Amino acid sequence: MKQNPDANFWRELNGNRVYMTKQQYRTIKGQAAKGNILDARKGLKKIMMRRNIK
Repeated sequence: MKQNPDANFWRELNGNRVYMTKQQYRTIKGQAAKGNILDARKGLKKIMMRRNIK
């Protein structure tokens, strides 16, 4: 069974929630909810790089 790319992003976002501030999480979540998954993924990647995670 093939995974939906959006579902993978939500799983990744929730898994990295502990590494983000509340405001960062809410911003990324809001972008994704509006349909900007690519921008939200880019923001998540940038946050994780700044925090030296992954």
